Amino acid sequence: MPVYKTKVVWTGGHDGELACGNGTKMSFSAPPALQGRYGVMTPEDAFIAALNMCFHMMFIWATERLRIQLISYECEAEGHVVDLLDRTSVFEQTVLKPRIKVKAESLGRVEKALEWARKYSLIANSIKPPVLIEPTIEKEP
Repeated sequence: MPVYKTKVVWTGGHDGELACGNGTKMSFSAPPALQGRYGVMTPEDAFIAALNMCFHMMFIWATERLRIQLISYECEAEGHVVDLLDRTSVFEQTVLKPRIKVKAESLGRVEKALEWARKYSLIANSIKPPVLIEPTIEKEP
């Protein structure tokens, strides 16, 4: 069973440095509205980005297995936050909006690839809020 590790070091104020087990390092901060800095990763950004990246990887995996002739893929992701009575906040919903372009003969298999991507996404399966998928699918001759 894989184990993923990260390390966080406080660098002052509301800032820190994240080191991932694969060697990636980046600065992060609280969101600007919460005394953080603009232009660096926030934990909220990282949460939604993890969902988006994992779904992307599983979609690419599914297109390979289903022999889909993928022309392009991009996906915007949203995390909708609600403030609770006790002044805490939670993501109440996440939305993935993939824009997919495939060769016409692959069109019928794209929905299956989306289903597989959702089913096998470790991150989507591990988070509390629902994950809605709102695809836009185009075909090219």
